[in-house]
Amino acid sequence: MALPAACLSEDQFTCSICLEVFNNPVSTPCGHSFCQSCICSYWDGGGGGRGAKSYQCPLCKESFQKRPELHINRTLKEITEQFKQMANSSLPTSEGVMGREPPNVQPLPNLSAPPRRGDMPESIFVEMVARFQQLNPTGMPHFSSTESQNYFFQTQNNGGLDPPPPYSTSNSVGSPADVPSNLPLCPIHLRGLEFFCRTDNMCVCSACTETTEHRGHNIVSANREWQIKKSQVGFTELELKDLITDRERKLEEIQNSILEIRGIEMSHRAAESRAQSLLRELEEEIAALKKKSSTLNQLAESEDYVIFLKMFPTVSTLPQVKDWSSVSVSSQLSSGAILRSVNHMMEHLQEEMQKLTEVCQRSSPAQPVPRPKPKVKRVQEYAADITLDPSTAHPRLLISPNGKQVHCSERHQLVPDNPERFDRVVCVLAHQGFSTGRHYWEVDVGGKTDWDLGVASRSVNRKGKINVSPAHGYWFLSLRDRTDYAFRTDPSTSLTVNSRPSRIGIYVDCDKGLVSFYNVEAKQLIFTFTDSFRDTIHPFFSPCTNKSGQNEAPLTICPVAVIE
Repeated sequence: MALPAACLSEDQFTCSICLEVFNNPVSTPCGHSFCQSCICSYWDGGGGGRGAKSYQCPLCKESFQKRPELHINRTLKEITEQFKQMANSSLPTSEGVMGREPPNVQPLPNLSAPPRRGDMPESIFVEMVARFQQLNPTGMPHFSSTESQNYFFQTQNNGGLDPPPPYSTSNSVGSPADVPSNLPLCPIHLRGLEFFCRTDNMCVCSACTETTEHRGHNIVSANREWQIKKSQVGFTELELKDLITDRERKLEEIQNSILEIRGIEMSHRAAESRAQSLLRELEEEIAALKKKSSTLNQLAESEDYVIFLKMFPTVSTLPQVKDWSSVSVSSQLSSGAILRSVNHMMEHLQEEMQKLTEVCQRSSPAQPVPRPKPKVKRVQEYAADITLDPSTAHPRLLISPNGKQVHCSERHQLVPDNPERFDRVVCVLAHQGFSTGRHYWEVDVGGKTDWDLGVASRSVNRKGKINVSPAHGYWFLSLRDRTDYAFRTDPSTSLTVNSRPSRIGIYVDCDKGLVSFYNVEAKQLIFTFTDSFRDTIHPFFSPCTNKSGQNEAPLTICPVAVIE
């Protein structure tokens, strides 16, 4: 007994990849079924995208993080195998693609006739319907056992089943009489272009398949090839949508980056504007001091003691000026040129203040004007006793017994690899740590070509490669190749130092977040950086490597002496 075409059709047993009846059907976690070889080949070829998307359902595009373990759906396999047997027993045989006419289809026997070889017993058919409803509840009408029998008997009584459509299987060529009238015609044989030659990638008629031009080629049904290509177009369209989505996401990311860059530029312009304002304020103070100095010079040269004594109390008093020690410009936003200009103007202001003081002293020896202490002298009041901590020293560093001197040797010392020790950067920290107050110390750097001096947080990374910048807990001044001074920011801020210092003074105000560096002999400020110290900070020392003896001089912590 053959299967009713209105109940079970070939489309319900067709793999959506190869468009053939299932061969060893398997089901993905999303519920869709495919031939085992088809879905495995699809995934092996990278079907569905890259990365986590490499395992996708070809139909619904659901992604699986891991390749699903597929098992043959044995119930569906049994149904498809029985369907193939029934289809083969009900279809006329074909001679291939050589255009021979199939024999006439024999009419189906009526119900009263005895069963023929190849007919399916009614009980098996009812069981197949029940199983197929469980596997694909939406692909066919639902029947009870009695309804299935009635439906089948009604179909048989209405004259039997229609024969299968011509050319429903690949590589089969039917009679020209069966060709639909609406097919485009072959320009050579005037027959319908119902086949497709995959070898030559062109549509052909049944007569073309018999010619030497196409004989032996891969000939398939044009309609089936059209369905396959349409499914491929659908997959390609989904791939294109994924590509478009990825690029739209990247476009949005780049647009956000542009907005961030513009915000940084605005912050940079604001910092530069502030630095320019500081320059103008410094210039105004310098001009006022110069004017005061000129007036004092004229008064000192006056021979009229009456006018001198009358004007002296007014002109000999130093003007009120701003304390510039706490003023700084963040190097993270300002350019190095502006920072150097501000520092240069501050040095110029100090020089003018010194000249003004000397003029006042010459003007009235009997009544000397109180002389302001130089900045270096004021910070010396906060001198701290600093000693080096050998437990933090790099294995190549040698520490003096009193903990006041360090230099780099050519070999590693036999020291324990404790967590506090630096193992890659040749540096050492001091025993003393500061979290509040003001502190000052001086280091002798004479004879060295390279060094690093400053402070570091107690919690800094001490193993492996180290990023030295304020953001990573390091605030220090560097010298390289005798002349290149820089404060280690990211990127480094280059500094101009007029006279090469042999002694460096380091001043730290933990409460204000200031770290300043001075040329002690020249009584000049080299650089000031403002930040916030969230952790205890320790003095930081690095003599750098010896450079084949050129930089073998040690770093020595010196006693702080008040300079008059």
